[in-house]
Amino acid sequence: MKFSTKEDIEAPIDYVFARVTDFNGFERQALRRGADIKRIDEGVQPTVGAAWQVAFKFRGKDRKMKATIAQMDVPTVLQIDTAANGITGESLIELVALSRNRTRLSVTLDLSPQSLTARLLLQSLKLAKNNLTRKFKMRITDFAEDVETSYGKSA
Repeated sequence: MKFSTKEDIEAPIDYVFARVTDFNGFERQALRRGADIKRIDEGVQPTVGAAWQVAFKFRGKDRKMKATIAQMDVPTVLQIDTAANGITGESLIELVALSRNRTRLSVTLDLSPQSLTARLLLQSLKLAKNNLTRKFKMRITDFAEDVETSYGKSA
């Protein structure tokens, strides 16, 4: 199952990449939403191989996920691979500088089942794909607007 969207952001590519790789900020957001998150590698600065263990509730069940940075090409590409309860995911974030102060953010999420239970879960999610796609796009739009607003305040 694949989700993808694009947003144009009124901010330079370096600033957008810094916000996309603000892992401490994302950790705080996950904690506020009730997830338990723990960095499992020893590095200070997240690079390829950095990993997190996340525990959360989804559809009334406890879930555990491992997220690992698979690719990081500053300032254009970030790929994070995830594995959770028989589902693997690949999140690809690509940035393209449209001008000095305008950046296109492309986000793709590809989920694949690795077990029969995971296949059934993804099949049930496919029934709500339109709703999930709308929510996915809305989250990315909210993120883009937040980046624009914070850049406007810092400029």
